[in-house]
Amino acid sequence: MAHVPQTFFDALAVRTWCGLALRALGRAREEIDAINVYPVADGDTGTNLYLTAESAAAAVEAVFEGHDAHGSGKPALADAARAMAHGALIGARGNSGTILAQLLRGMAQVLAADGETAHTDGEGLRLALRHAADSARQAVAHPVEGTVLTVASAAADAAGATEGDCGTVARAAYDGARTALAATPGQLAVLERAGVVDAGGRGLVAVLGALAETFTGEAPRAVPVVSGISPEAGSTEVSAADPASLDECADAPGTGGPAFEVIYLLEAGDTAVARLRERLDGLGDSLVVVGGDGLWNVHVHVDDAGAAVEAGIEAGRPYRIRITHFGLGDVHTTGAERQPRERAQRAVVAVVPGEGLAGLYAEAGATTVLARPGEPPASGELVEAVRRAHAREVVLLPNDADLRHTAAAAAEQARAEGIRVALIPTRSAVQGIAALAVHEPERRFDEDVVQMTSAAGATRYAEVAVAERQSWTMAGICQAGDVLGLIDGDVAVIGSDVTVTAETVLDRMLSAGGELVTLVLGDEAPEAVAHHLETRVRESYLAVDTVVYRGGRQGAVLLIGVE
Repeated sequence: MAHVPQTFFDALAVRTWCGLALRALGRAREEIDAINVYPVADGDTGTNLYLTAESAAAAVEAVFEGHDAHGSGKPALADAARAMAHGALIGARGNSGTILAQLLRGMAQVLAADGETAHTDGEGLRLALRHAADSARQAVAHPVEGTVLTVASAAADAAGATEGDCGTVARAAYDGARTALAATPGQLAVLERAGVVDAGGRGLVAVLGALAETFTGEAPRAVPVVSGISPEAGSTEVSAADPASLDECADAPGTGGPAFEVIYLLEAGDTAVARLRERLDGLGDSLVVVGGDGLWNVHVHVDDAGAAVEAGIEAGRPYRIRITHFGLGDVHTTGAERQPRERAQRAVVAVVPGEGLAGLYAEAGATTVLARPGEPPASGELVEAVRRAHAREVVLLPNDADLRHTAAAAAEQARAEGIRVALIPTRSAVQGIAALAVHEPERRFDEDVVQMTSAAGATRYAEVAVAERQSWTMAGICQAGDVLGLIDGDVAVIGSDVTVTAETVLDRMLSAGGELVTLVLGDEAPEAVAHHLETRVRESYLAVDTVVYRGGRQGAVLLIGVE
């Protein structure tokens, strides 16, 4: 849809740019996913960039809606720019999405430097693009040429060498980025082997094309994605060589590379984040930490997902944690001859209540969605996790009775996209652990689902929590601060001591028999409670085993499962 070109960079230009960038990334998403081979050939760079831009655009729209509701007219440039940066930061996905968020933040820092300025001109845009490229490069622990960072620097260089209005500067930045993108295969061997340009750089070119369109009203030229084609090779959109096989490439790093991608938002101070960078840099690679002013987005590839999350806990408050298991190695990153690989036949997607369990589930091969206390995931987050699992068949474990309808809606949407999804109505993470323990990907799908459902159903679950307010329960009236023991979702015990209440709950559960007790300790659990309960089981219940896990900030003080 045509729009009126913007003369200056004001709040309306920010809004227009976000909308056009989202549209451009939406058109290019599948193409970018198909050529994604670095740093991990997981086929989701286009999707990650789109979701990041979508979050930025939504934040800007919210600012405009707020001003409309109060009758205060158009927001200031600073308000719109900060909203764009904040939206991208909290919604950033993947390596390229995280870098895009920092690019937008860098621009916003310049655009919002004078909060009273209604707009800026070509000179301001030049400065914003320069600061964006520099800050993004600083956010990456080990910058690599031939990536989105190279394209961003080239755009800033080209803009800096140009005099004129915003349209002239934006067009120069786009042309510089486009030229740099075409050269990326010559800078990065993995791109040259695959015969494609850098996927993240391709996405940034789309975003900069939208910026140029914002000020000129002219749609940008098509961007080639096959290496060896010059930017002037014509105006017809070019698809990747053999896109079908590229789309089916393995979603994993090379042999010996990290097994997990860990992403989380983090509330922490600058000093703590500096220490976190050093620790994460020693744990893995592809480290990108972006943000500031107390809020950060952390992205890293590691073998020990739990350690990466624990590092965040030591630094501050991590939340919206996403852990993705990459799976098998990819021939693009090992230098071997490319062999097309089908999507995984089967995967498990699970909602988990704490960071520790997220790491445990991920190590078992599951794609996880973290549910913070009071922050249940929406159906869209579950659908996204199903897509990330990159499998034809998916077993979905909601691990919470209250998520039954949300999970069902997500399963229906995923089925509409051609993915076979089975929803096992697990009501607790300990039931999910039992289901995952008997999961056999080599079995027929229906048989596997039956076995997992049976294991979950045979697991009684309980939790020990602290009451937040006075209320009526099945066991009587509780007061704020009382310790509650819930069995299968209902309050069965009201006490004053966590260890004593947990022992009472465990005795009631084992009175009906059992072979295995699973204890998941939250951060608030007393140090001695696990040892006390293990001793109680060993001395009072013969032939019953006990396993203990650390759940992190999971809401409940203790989760108990009895199989």
